Amino acid sequence: MDIEHYRDLALQKQKVHRQFLTALKKKAPKNLDKLTKELHDEVFTEIDCTECANCCKSLGPLFTENDIERVAKRLRMKLANFESEYLQIDEDGDKIFQCMPCPFLGSDNLCDVYDVRPKACREFPHTDRKKFLQINHLTLKNTLICPATYLFVEKLRERLG
Repeated sequence: MDIEHYRDLALQKQKVHRQFLTALKKKAPKNLDKLTKELHDEVFTEIDCTECANCCKSLGPLFTENDIERVAKRLRMKLANFESEYLQIDEDGDKIFQCMPCPFLGSDNLCDVYDVRPKACREFPHTDRKKFLQINHLTLKNTLICPATYLFVEKLRERLG
């Protein structure tokens, strides 16, 4: 997958996407949640995340306490050891990776802790969440990182005119 190609397309369409998402937030159709779920599912039949894994290479997830407990348990590590080896506290007080790409991303773009991955990873790119317009700014930003998000916004524009 040509991540740079999608990033270039997303950069070219940033203004258009921003205007579209802003207008959509002001006057959203009643069936928007149903439509976004359908488009999310459609996009992920076209995009294979394991061909890209750009999110795992460039975006560090926020770790909740539950995430830390699950992953540490999988790795058979004490919580304190897991945190000192992998995590740091950012300027917002959130626990994030010390460095990227994700230390659990294999050379095959598969996640070594996939079934216990952090909530932020499970929910990315958030295009199937209800009331996704509440995170417009994040969706716009994610079009630059995630080819699926770019396609999702494009398909949403096509459907809604």
